[in-house]
Amino acid sequence: MEKHIVFTRSPILVPAPALPSREIGAAVEFSGIVREMENDRALAGLHYEAYEPMATRQLDRIFDELHAAHPCAAVHFIHRLGWVPVGEASLFIRVLAAHRGEALSFLAAAIDRMKADVPIWKRS
Repeated sequence: MEKHIVFTRSPILVPAPALPSREIGAAVEFSGIVREMENDRALAGLHYEAYEPMATRQLDRIFDELHAAHPCAAVHFIHRLGWVPVGEASLFIRVLAAHRGEALSFLAAAIDRMKADVPIWKRS
């Protein structure tokens, strides 16, 4: 499985999908957008921090584990660091697979595992 893990301080630019195989039948994408209200409090944005070397290792391991359960051809992960204003993306994930079931399951599990296990923090 191809894995691309990127942390950036710039606005996320969604890359054009590059299909590694003609067997790709599903490309699913998720963008996490900073919303204005969190816990009944208005925000101007959020600040994200990460311990990048560990976060990259954790994501690499998580993606390998998920690939065993939900075989996919590729995952493209981009997370923004620093200040992210309301309305802009803090996270982008694209999963490519032969079938939508694997791609959707991989994507949902990847987000849940990232939030639980990867050293990325946000604060207002």
